[in-house]
Amino acid sequence: MNANFKPSIVTVFVPLFAALIAVSGFIAFPLPGTPVPIVLQNMMPILASGLLGGLYGTASTAIFLAAGLLGLPVFSGGRGGLAHLLGPTGGFLIGYLAAAAFLILFFRKPGAKDLGFSGKNTGKNTGTFIDFKFINYLKILAASFSGFALIYVFGIARFMQLTQRGLFEALSLACLPYLPGDFIKMILVSFLIYKLRPVSARYFSNT
Repeated sequence: MNANFKPSIVTVFVPLFAALIAVSGFIAFPLPGTPVPIVLQNMMPILASGLLGGLYGTASTAIFLAAGLLGLPVFSGGRGGLAHLLGPTGGFLIGYLAAAAFLILFFRKPGAKDLGFSGKNTGKNTGTFIDFKFINYLKILAASFSGFALIYVFGIARFMQLTQRGLFEALSLACLPYLPGDFIKMILVSFLIYKLRPVSARYFSNT
């Protein structure tokens, strides 16, 4: 091996975020009457896309899913294997990948422009006051909402298919009980992206 070899930022951060998605799956809280637990894992693909860019966030999510398919215990509750992916909660896992891929439209790879991502432009030349901090946060919030919505779309569709339940019943079991918690996670992940994207840009801006 070349002693002068230095791993690129991408080869470090993409597997790192795949590992973070996996580790977050061990934090799961079951709810009575439904096979879908409360997890932190569903916010992690969104965080990965926000901090690495949608393309690399998708790569991290794909590595995580591949590890689970190989049987590693990376899915919620320390489970893994094809059977879990094909089970009633498997649609949510596919939704992780769909959400990360969709966020390519929102998040490019962090670069020099993102170093001032949370800066403010007071619009001195126009006589207006423009708070770009607030605008940027709203954009991130919209992206996070889109990500969570896609996860639910794929998750509910698969849940309905396998359990033969109607839409209302499926929403009652696998969606409505989780909305308050996911609303909090959406706010949290948006805040983390807003605060940490300039930090990740420091590493990516020279790559």
